[in-house]
This record gives sequence, C-alpha cells and structure tokens, in this order.
Amino acid sequence: MRREVSLIFLAGTAALLSACEAIRYEPTKATRAYPFNLPQARTAAVQVFNDGEAMLIVNATVESWQNIDLWLNQRYMLHLDRIDAGQTLRLSLGDFWDVRGEGPFPGGLLRYYPPTPIRLVQIQSSADAPLVGFVSIPTERELDAAKLDKDA
Repeated sequence: MRREVSLIFLAGTAALLSACEAIRYEPTKATRAYPFNLPQARTAAVQVFNDGEAMLIVNATVESWQNIDLWLNQRYMLHLDRIDAGQTLRLSLGDFWDVRGEGPFPGGLLRYYPPTPIRLVQIQSSADAPLVGFVSIPTERELDAAKLDKDA
C-alpha cells in the first residue's frame, strides 16, 4: 500500500511538472524575422519602460504612427494599428512573438526564467522601411546590477 501511494505521488508530481511549460512556444503565432539588413534611421523621443509583465510606451511627441510592427530586442514583434501623439500604451509582453513562435519571458510569480529585459525597442512602418528607435529606460534592478558589475 505504501509503495502504491508513493507511485501515485510521483506520477502526480511528474504530471504537474510536465504540464508547466518553461518556454513560451506557439508556432501559429510566429512572425516574420527581424530585418537585420535595414538600418535604424533615427531615434524618436518616445520612452519605453518595463512595467512588470508589460511594456509601457510613453509617446510624449507630436508624432503618430499607423500600421506598424513594434520590435523588441531585435527578435520579438507585435503588430500595432497605431501609436498616437501624446498616447501612453501598456502592452503585455505575452503578446510578442518571434519567427519561431517563441515569446519573451514576461516574468511574474511562477516564472522559470528571469524576465526578458527591454533593451532595444524599434518600430517599422513596412517590411522594407528603415527602423525608428525608441528610448528604453532600464529598471532599478537593472541599474543596480550594472553598478555591481562595474564595481566587481
């Protein structure tokens, strides 16, 4: 009887662990590849913040963009209908996907990996248009880690 309980416990634990997916992967959500062959034409004064499991975009400019692809770290993409002048957007990192159908790690309480940092954010108005960079603001934790690395 004791051995049966142990086997049931082990089987249940294995089932629970296998149900948790460590890497976000959905092939049906795959996007196009990042356009490494195209230059970044300029940097717009649009600030991007890491807001936990989301990206916060603050467009304090008078410039608007329509029908754009938003690129994260030269890998993940999210298509947006528009970013208006003066608009603040909160976008879930769970909505970004790459060419293989993998997504960034958004973080959260039950995460397997550290959250994907928001390092480089760019927009593109068409597949052959040059990129426009946004200004990514590091989190306090990233600044502290950079300071520790510098001091070491």
